Amino acid sequence: MSKVTSKLQVTIPKTLADRYGIRPGDEIEWQAAGAFIRVIPPGGGRPRLDSAERLRIFDAATARQRAREEREPPFEPATDRGWTREELYTRGGAG
Repeated sequence: MSKVTSKLQVTIPKTLADRYGIRPGDEIEWQAAGAFIRVIPPGGGRPRLDSAERLRIFDAATARQRAREEREPPFEPATDRGWTREELYTRGGAG
């Protein structure tokens, strides 16, 4: 819990500042949200991740992509669909 000073300043708890990457000098946004006040830290409110966490997420995404590529054949456009692209522009036209 934070207290409001006589100058209407609020201290952000260190755990939240660290989690959301708020540093001294950063500008945060305050929004009225009905009966509440929403505080939006720099970067839109997404927690900043350290390098190890970012690398872990990237490696997991790469593994998912490789698994998808192994079970699905590469996309090949249809060659015999009964019509051509050119026909789309000439059908029903006056002429």
